[in-house]
Amino acid sequence: MAAALPLLTLAASCVSPGEAPARPTPSIATPELAAPAPSAAHVPPTPSLPREFVLRGTAEQGGVMIGQAPGGTQMLTLDGQAIPLDRGGGFLIAFDRDSAPVARLVATVTDGPKVVRDIAVAPGVWRIERINAPYRGGAANDAEFARRRPAELAQIAAAREMPVESDGWKQRFRWPVTGRLSGVFGSQRVYQGKPGSYHSGTDVAVPAGTPFVAPADGVVTLAAETPFTLEGHLLIVDHGMGLSSAFLHCQRLDVKVGDRVKQGQLLGTVGRTGRATGPHMHWGLKWRDARLDPAKLAGATGG
Repeated sequence: MAAALPLLTLAASCVSPGEAPARPTPSIATPELAAPAPSAAHVPPTPSLPREFVLRGTAEQGGVMIGQAPGGTQMLTLDGQAIPLDRGGGFLIAFDRDSAPVARLVATVTDGPKVVRDIAVAPGVWRIERINAPYRGGAANDAEFARRRPAELAQIAAAREMPVESDGWKQRFRWPVTGRLSGVFGSQRVYQGKPGSYHSGTDVAVPAGTPFVAPADGVVTLAAETPFTLEGHLLIVDHGMGLSSAFLHCQRLDVKVGDRVKQGQLLGTVGRTGRATGPHMHWGLKWRDARLDPAKLAGATGG
């Protein structure tokens, strides 16, 4: 999780325009006098591309970084996995909630040795609740859930694999809706020593029917008209570079697959469809298979 990034040394930069230069006085060339050739001192230098990585953001579990590859980079990898580059050599990387403590970036350049950058990934601070009761497995023991779930997971996987071009990943993300935070990313219950699944998104409790908007530009890759067993009316918006938002338990969806959406655009309304104890917006963010903390892209609170 096109508001963005806090996605970070991370967030988009802008340039303030300077004062307009004074208009030069026009001159008239004569056939007798040739204009002098410009000296080398008057030729503006060609800007050089960086020879090292430039990274913006904090490397931490659940976090995101935006980077600039070294000049002449032909291929970029993170821990051996290929990372796409935009036309200017920009890229995005992110770290799962349970990411390893070190990640390695390697750039293969055209005219020199590989450029290597080892990134120390700081551990996240998660809310862990220890329960003196046996783990019961939740929805996985429900026969109807087990029957329907494979097809639902196939739709989700196909949506995340859909090729998308969007620059939403470069934006500073905003909250899709604001209100009381009723669930935080990464929180987890441990039942008599057996860990349950951690909370994969952030929950914002608001009344049913509350509108929610796009946190950044993107393309709709899934809009479940029939509620899924767990997620209810599920909406997925891809922000480009493998970064996507998922909105769960929606009451109504106002967009469809293939729609291009702009940051702040109305996407639908909050509900309690699927497995939900009350109306709320569950906002989940993923980069490839890594689950991310929305608060690290949109700020510390949704209220």
